[in-house]
Amino acid sequence: MIRPFYFDVDVFNILDQRMLPTKESWIKCKNSSDVSGAIRTLAVRGAPAIGIAAAYGLTLAANTGENLHDAAKNLISSRPTAVNLSWAVKRAMKAVEKKAINEAFLTAKKEAEAIWVEEARANRQMARLGADLFEKKSGLSILTHCNAGSLATGGIGTALGVIRELHARSQLKMVYADETRPLLQGGRLTAYELKADGIPVTLIADNMAGWLMKQKKIDAVITGADRIAKNLDSANKIGTYSVALLAHAHGIPFYIAAPMSTFDPDCDSGEDIPIEERDASEITHYGGVSISADVAVYNPAFDVTPHELITAVITEERIFRTLQLS
Repeated sequence: MIRPFYFDVDVFNILDQRMLPTKESWIKCKNSSDVSGAIRTLAVRGAPAIGIAAAYGLTLAANTGENLHDAAKNLISSRPTAVNLSWAVKRAMKAVEKKAINEAFLTAKKEAEAIWVEEARANRQMARLGADLFEKKSGLSILTHCNAGSLATGGIGTALGVIRELHARSQLKMVYADETRPLLQGGRLTAYELKADGIPVTLIADNMAGWLMKQKKIDAVITGADRIAKNLDSANKIGTYSVALLAHAHGIPFYIAAPMSTFDPDCDSGEDIPIEERDASEITHYGGVSISADVAVYNPAFDVTPHELITAVITEERIFRTLQLS
């Protein structure tokens, strides 16, 4: 299994996902600013993964004598949509707030390790629950959007965890991975992970999904999520809403796999979820080369799929099918 990061003595090492799949390069983070920078620039991404990384960022802050409240604020502001980020930082802060300065580092490190272990365990549990939804069906073809695997979670993955479990049960025929414009996380990361695991994968452009559904080549869609509201409206990588609409139009089940840490009890609906807008160059350039005319650009990183389009949300605790959390 590919690991997106590891902690070594007093350095948090992050696999630079911007360089994948052509190069495996590691970023050595020695303070919280290094970690927040890696999160902001997508060197590490995926809701659970950036939560874990941020917890280690706070650990580094404790080790270097930074003001922990300032470090926490900076880490939380790195990316606004994924709720796991603030959840993990607040949890780590709560663990160290009453500790002496000389205890803060080990306490924060222990809490970050616990968050990572719990997220990895949650991946395995939701993989089993998610695969059970398909009963004994075999020859399944699953479509996924963006990357919700090891690189995004630190475990076996959320959406890809379910897919890995279906493969282990010999129920999987093919995974179709949307390329996921504009940063191609599906093409660069999901296809990379699945190929490394020997799981059959076919890469498609984002605008091909509907045609594959029309041809009855897709049995189900499984994606991850970055924030889930109380009514189960779910924010995920831009393009997910379009895939959900297509699945609904073709009578294909649309599943989201995400840990309980992705639920935001302060968001009543998707209307309350902040949507990050990123730099125009992500659309106008690729590999430093301009690929468009000089025009205005709108680049939201996420969209929100309303609960009406979601067949079920798979978590480590249970399958949610109702309109309200209970």
